[in-house]
Amino acid sequence: MKCSYLSSSSTPCWMDKGSNAWMMVAAILAGLATMPGLLLLYSGIARKKWAVNTAFLTLYAFTASLICWVTICHNLAFGSHLLPFWGTPGPVLYTKFLLSRSHHPATHQDLDFPSATMVAFQFGFAANSVAIVSSAVSARITFQAWAVFVPLWLIFSYTVGASSIWSGGFLSRWGVLDFAGGYVVHLSAGVSGAVLAHWVGPRHPVDRARYPPNNVMLVLGGAGLVWMGWIGFAGGSAFLSPQQASLAVVNTNIAAATSLLVWTSLDVLYHGQPSVLGAVQGLMTGLVAISPAAGLCSGSLPWLTRLCHQKTTAKFCEEVDDTAGAVHTHGIAALIGGLLTGFFAHPRLTALVSSVSGSKGVIFGNFQLVLKQLAAALLVILWNVAVTTLICVVVKRLMKLRMSDDQLRIGDDAVHGEEAYAVWEDGEKTTL
Repeated sequence: MKCSYLSSSSTPCWMDKGSNAWMMVAAILAGLATMPGLLLLYSGIARKKWAVNTAFLTLYAFTASLICWVTICHNLAFGSHLLPFWGTPGPVLYTKFLLSRSHHPATHQDLDFPSATMVAFQFGFAANSVAIVSSAVSARITFQAWAVFVPLWLIFSYTVGASSIWSGGFLSRWGVLDFAGGYVVHLSAGVSGAVLAHWVGPRHPVDRARYPPNNVMLVLGGAGLVWMGWIGFAGGSAFLSPQQASLAVVNTNIAAATSLLVWTSLDVLYHGQPSVLGAVQGLMTGLVAISPAAGLCSGSLPWLTRLCHQKTTAKFCEEVDDTAGAVHTHGIAALIGGLLTGFFAHPRLTALVSSVSGSKGVIFGNFQLVLKQLAAALLVILWNVAVTTLICVVVKRLMKLRMSDDQLRIGDDAVHGEEAYAVWEDGEKTTL
């Protein structure tokens, strides 16, 4: 019997209701990791006078990403290839496509849920990426510049990585592995955040000298939502394999917990006391770098690079004022996870996510994969440096990238006319 995208029973014969239900749950969890997960986390980390601005950058990123995703970016990332690294642009908002059978983005096998579910699921990754970039430049980028940057970065950066690695592009055909966003999301966003921070310039000197979090409990609540939301990213990325989804969920939790404990232990050894913010950063790096044994490395190497960045007096590091440390917690952690994948990739599992036969890691006798992972990381880094720089040059010619000195001194009240906590004498455009 021929199976069309619409059937008399409202359920196509190819669709599995259980699979579709899980993927919809995964899409919701992935969305919650950003909205409100990252929004609460980043706004809680910010200084009180910048809590509203930090939250609003994430809110706009999530909202604008959705419109860009369904009008052009989904097909650029997952549509038929126009170039080896880019799909054919176009909208997805028509019934025949949304109700048609979805396909695995890398292997192009038929899946048992509709394309609408895949569109919703993959949107979570795109929105999360832009939100991470926002964390590097909060407290000084103008809203107008951010409003223009978001769609340009999604179109010319994110979709290129997704198409190349996840959707059968040239890196995918070469055998590069990225199960749930290490290179496509976190390495891209971490690098772009650092480049954008360089172009926008550092925060106000007073803010950079002392930037206490305005609400540590809000940070913890946001971090909890991000952790649980990551189950959607990892578990949903299995697509065809329920067993792999279960394994991904378990590994995600173990890596996050291990990395959190390692980061906290290093804080105690070096600073003499545990830090809640440090624990959250350790949690984030573990989630980013999830792969076999990545929990230990992701809790130590990003901790070390962040410490070196804070201690160095090099001019370049002084100019790159990454507010939330995105380049460390996302960029470095993603690089670690990607390279360790080259060492530990299991042939049985890689067969489920890659169309390249015989793909396996160093411990299984294949030394080529780690070299491919390294080469892909370098390409992703170079592409994002170049594209983000070009976008900044264009945007800077059209409008101001950086807020005025008065806005930097006052904060939310000058930028938005609002305060996060309007108590006595707050909400007035006076002092710091």
